[in-house]
Amino acid sequence: MKYLTAASRLLRHSSRNLSDLGSNLQFFCSIRPSSSCTSASNSISAHIDAIARLSYPSLRSYERFIQDDCFHRKFTLKNICFGGSGVGILHSLARFQSDGIRTHHRNLASTASIPERNKSFATINSDDISYFNKVLGGRGVVQDEEKLDDANTDWMRKYKGSSKLMLQPRTTQEVSQILDYCNSRCLAVVPQGGNTSLVGGSIPVYDEVIINVGSMNNILSFDKVSGILVCEAGCILENLMSFLDNEGYIMPLDLGAKGSCQIGGNISTNAGGLRLLRYGSLHGSVLGLEVVLANGTVLDMLGTLRKDNTGYDLKHLFIGSEGSLGIVTKVSILTPPKLPSVNLAFLACEDYLSCQKILVEAKTKLGEILSAFEFLDINAMDLVLKQLDGLRDPLPSSKHNFYVLIETTGSMESHDKEKLEAFLAQAIESGLLTDGVVAQDINQASSFWRIREGVPEALLKEGAVYKYDLSLPPEKIYDLVEEMRQRLGTAANVVAYGHLGDGNLHLNISTPQYDDNILAKIEPFVYEWTSKQRGSISAEHGIGLMKANKLHYSNSAETVQVMAAIKKVLDPSGILNPYKVLPTSVLSQS
Repeated sequence: MKYLTAASRLLRHSSRNLSDLGSNLQFFCSIRPSSSCTSASNSISAHIDAIARLSYPSLRSYERFIQDDCFHRKFTLKNICFGGSGVGILHSLARFQSDGIRTHHRNLASTASIPERNKSFATINSDDISYFNKVLGGRGVVQDEEKLDDANTDWMRKYKGSSKLMLQPRTTQEVSQILDYCNSRCLAVVPQGGNTSLVGGSIPVYDEVIINVGSMNNILSFDKVSGILVCEAGCILENLMSFLDNEGYIMPLDLGAKGSCQIGGNISTNAGGLRLLRYGSLHGSVLGLEVVLANGTVLDMLGTLRKDNTGYDLKHLFIGSEGSLGIVTKVSILTPPKLPSVNLAFLACEDYLSCQKILVEAKTKLGEILSAFEFLDINAMDLVLKQLDGLRDPLPSSKHNFYVLIETTGSMESHDKEKLEAFLAQAIESGLLTDGVVAQDINQASSFWRIREGVPEALLKEGAVYKYDLSLPPEKIYDLVEEMRQRLGTAANVVAYGHLGDGNLHLNISTPQYDDNILAKIEPFVYEWTSKQRGSISAEHGIGLMKANKLHYSNSAETVQVMAAIKKVLDPSGILNPYKVLPTSVLSQS
């Protein structure tokens, strides 16, 4: 059971309905030998009637159990670790037996420059375990190898730590006691939520103690007048969305990993997602935080006021700091009302310039009802249709170079639809659009979004993938894609998609297997190119371990020094998520 967590992670990060057990079994069978799924099918079918009667949270827990029981068996890994207890990369070969999907991994040096373990950090001993048992009881102290294997591994299976201990506090006071003790002992810790980081930000690098806040998952209050939600950091984003839907509100962010990611992690990485164009970043939506510092001090900044100009607004230090300054334990967030009129159009353009012009027109003509503007190129579209079962091309009459999804959200259905249709008719007449279709019902809208949100899943099923999350001026985005294709030629499939309305490109280089020669053509070129455009090397995924030593591409030396000084003040011993976010060399100097 400790093997094959890759397939389960792939499902959780896809846009699939996690409660659709039959569909998910079919998904697993598509990447497993048929013989392995026969017994699983028989086992699951015997419980279908009972499962259908379960509540949604119960169903999610039951399905995870079934996944573990049926699919964590014949997956073989060759785990190469560096420096004894250091980070390991699940190096090739890692594959399913028979004809299943293969997961390839590259050498550690190709993934990130890993600093040496900080010799000032202590290692866990029996006295430490006794203390944590006293604080948390047996339920919150995890030393089980199978559970630790999952917690030590990032969902893309690029990074693997070697922590021997995971703690699962249920209250802020318990987090405070843990950090106070760890700070006194100089035990390094890594905060963890849903473990959905794409940059190695939520797993240990060496043997850091994992502090998983997933058990802190209570909704504390909701004001139906103001729309202000107060909850604990371990609440799963999708659960918050379901709760708010019943109250007539929505979350201001929506992510493909919503079924696993947690709000504390969303805030700690300043996650963006599909709704940023309409509702802005979490720096605007988050009204207050409760944070525990490295020494156990609890900062109560859990305000629920829209206006509060009393001194420094410290909460912004912790939004996007990836747990390196403190652990977020509670959140106060402003949620928008759920509007009754939602329309979604799936459109085609012949060139990237037309995509840009459509964006400008949409902002002008659709104005207040525009809620999302996404794009994907023909390579992304072809890959999704090839790798994901059950999807059909919404515009099957011919292939197109670019596809755009435009969503509108408003309060008057007839007005909004008329406005969208007038906009589309004018765009087609002017030649900016070559084809398009408007979703007629929620099922069709879901299938459109499935195409866009399914690209990451399709990439993982295709083979090895180099992922880059970049912010660029919208007019420059596809210049980088074209230059990358020229550099790599036929050695790789360069796939582009992202949040065009936000200037956020998800650049993915897909190859049969990881190859250092290909990587050398990608990096540092991709970072240097982005830096020359005054772009950001991390739009919404964070810095984590992957980009910690590349921070200078988006920040001046003076800016990084100030960041290091803040880290030194709030975490003098450097125990919080070490080796992440900031270059180790800068921290040692400070």
